[in-house]
Amino acid sequence: MTDPHQAATPPGTDPGSIEHRAAIAEALGKEVWPADRDALVAKAQDGDAADRVLADLRRLPAGQQFTNVQEVAEALGLGTEQKRF
Repeated sequence: MTDPHQAATPPGTDPGSIEHRAAIAEALGKEVWPADRDALVAKAQDGDAADRVLADLRRLPAGQQFTNVQEVAEALGLGTEQKRF
């Protein structure tokens, strides 16, 4: 059983990574999923996302489908929150 008092983010996840993941989530919204790299970049461009967000999305592997921001963050090497049960 998972300790309900444990931190929500894994060790090594820093506030900068969390803020960056939030910026990606804000740029993409909820309606884009599932999507590949090109669709994510197009969505972010349409919303005038920050250059850093666009640069990161362009680094995603081509041809891979992503179903949520967590999968994008994992592909980019950003820390992700643990699921609580």
